[in-house]
Parts: sequence; structure tokens; C-alpha cells
Amino acid sequence: MPVELDASLIALLVAAALFAGWIDAVVGGGGLVSLPALMVAFPQAPVATLLGTNKLGSVFGTTTSSIAYARKIKLDHGLLWPTTGLALAASGAGAAAAAAVSSAALRPIVIAVLLAVLILVVANPRLGVDPRPRTRTHWRAAAVMLACGVAVAFYDGIIGPGTGIFLAVAFTSLLGFDYVTASAHTKVVNAATNLGALVVFGLQGHLWWTLGLAMAAATITGAYVGAHMAMARGSKFVRIVLVVAVVALLARLSWDVYAA
Repeated sequence: MPVELDASLIALLVAAALFAGWIDAVVGGGGLVSLPALMVAFPQAPVATLLGTNKLGSVFGTTTSSIAYARKIKLDHGLLWPTTGLALAASGAGAAAAAAVSSAALRPIVIAVLLAVLILVVANPRLGVDPRPRTRTHWRAAAVMLACGVAVAFYDGIIGPGTGIFLAVAFTSLLGFDYVTASAHTKVVNAATNLGALVVFGLQGHLWWTLGLAMAAATITGAYVGAHMAMARGSKFVRIVLVVAVVALLARLSWDVYAA
């Protein structure tokens, strides 16, 4: 457990977790808020411990939002559960590799992918706003979801922020889902990626349980509100939040590369 954890610091981290839960439920990218908050609060702490503590809060948030979505959005279970199972394993592998793989080396690649995502979303204003089911065989759809799930889950285990964004855009652009339906599927997969990474970090002893659970309580609240707001306001609202989140994540990663 971190030392010198005063009330004001706890309040700041809980507030960050609340907002992280909200934005993660709407479109993804909650780690953009919660992980930097932990890094600022504990600059000398091992990165793996901060990642593990962040995952503890995140898994509760993604589980909450996935349940909220599943109650109102029809899920494609035939495609979803194989993806979720592989994502669980891939995120665990990513977490195990977190200490060996330099996240700094991955940042330029992630920035390039985010730029591509931003261009894709801005250049296609109807993407994800109106559902456009593609004419496709079941195995092709399954292959797309499995590939996206595994690749993004591995990234989630190593770094994390932006996982939900990548999955949501993949599901809208490749499978023709609207943003709300994509978010519903994304949250289930994201809950699995968070759990897989959390188990590995926990086994390695990289967890601050008390702080993580305090942040989890706030994340649950934010996730509940965010999921219901996204479903109530629809895909146009989610698209706006998506663009803002991508720009913010791009700025954050670009600054990390510049400051390194």
C-alpha cells in the first residue's frame, strides 16, 4: 500500500476514477484519466504496480457497464464469447510481458494507429451513427472480432489506455455496428482484458488493494451513469465523445514521446 496517502489525494484519485468510469462506459479510454492520475500521485512507484491498481478499478467499471448494456442491447453471443475468451488470455500475456517490453517503444505505433482512427472517424461522419450490417459469412465476422480482440487485449495488458476506443472503432468500421452496439460488445471484451491483466498483476504482487477498491467504487458509479447516458443519447453523442477521447489520447501520448 502506498505511503503518505492523505484525504485530499484519495479524493483526487476517486474523482479521476469516477470520470474514467464514465468515459470508459461511453466510448472507452478511461485509462487515459485514471492511469496518469496514479502516475502523478505516485511518480516513484513501479509502473507495473500502478497498472495493476488501475486494472483493479477498471475491471469493476467495465463489468458494470457491460451488464448495463447487455440488459438493453442485443449481443451477438456467437461472435462475442470466443473473442472474450481469447482476449482474456491475450491480456494476461500482455501483462506478463509488461516488464520486458518497453511501453515507450510502443507509443509511436499507438500514435500512428490513433491518427488513422481519427481520420477514419472524421472522414466518415455516418460511420457508427447508422448501423450498416455488412454482407458477410459468419466465419469472416468471427475472424475479424477474434483478431481485433487478441491484438487489442495484448496491448491492454502492456499499456491499456485506448483499448475500448480501438475495439469500438474496429466493430463499427469492420462489422457495421452503430457506436452504441459497438460499445456494448466492447465492454464485455474489455472486462475480460482487464480481468486477464489483473490476475497476472495480482500474482506478481503488483496491486494496492485498498486504493484500487476505493477507486473501483467510484468507477462503478461512473460506468453506470455513462452506459445509460450513451444508450439514452445515442450514437451521435458517442461519436462526439469518441473524437474528443482520441484527440486527448493522442495529445497525451505525443507529450510522453516528446518529454522522454
